[in-house]
Amino acid sequence: MQIDTGNKIIDLTRSISNGDPGVTISVAKSMEEDGWNASTLQLYSHIGTHMDAPLHFNVSSQTIDEIPVDRLISKAWLVDLSHIKSKGLISINDLGKIAEKVKDGDSLLLKTGWSQFFGTDLYRNELPRLSQEFAEWCVAKKINMIGVEPPSVADVNSIEEVTLIHEILMKGNIIIVEGLVNLDKIKSASVSLIALPLKVKKGDGSPARIIAIER
Repeated sequence: MQIDTGNKIIDLTRSISNGDPGVTISVAKSMEEDGWNASTLQLYSHIGTHMDAPLHFNVSSQTIDEIPVDRLISKAWLVDLSHIKSKGLISINDLGKIAEKVKDGDSLLLKTGWSQFFGTDLYRNELPRLSQEFAEWCVAKKINMIGVEPPSVADVNSIEEVTLIHEILMKGNIIIVEGLVNLDKIKSASVSLIALPLKVKKGDGSPARIIAIER
């Protein structure tokens, strides 16, 4: 497939690094001793930029490898939420004019700037999160994928909230992508979004490679 050189391709994926929480990368083979380099990767299934499967919250038995691949490419609208403060709730009003433009099957990328706090307590403990109203609106609009910069769409320190929001989205057949980066590099109102998780058999989630194509 030939890529149109007029397109801008933006990597929305955080690199996985040894020492990140949930990540251990060790030497399995070396050029000096074995003739090639290889590593052993031990990864938490929801590390870094990742995708959730409904099994993650037992919403259904669907696993990450069972998500249809035609769902993993879609049009996505970029929503500027940089005004949302620490622990802030994202509401329908925050969508502005985009709320009128979204069609069935479109996806949303929520730009909060939160990726800059990776490695700090703020990143996990004070993240902006989806309100119940917003999550239910996404279901009503038949959103395909929703992508966020924080490690979760809800407060991970509140099992009630994190369960509620994930259940609403997953029961509504919305794919959740968390831990995005580089949303500030997107200059268009919408992009083509490609989100590809590892095909982990019976997986509850997986690290994913996410890119945006800006035309």
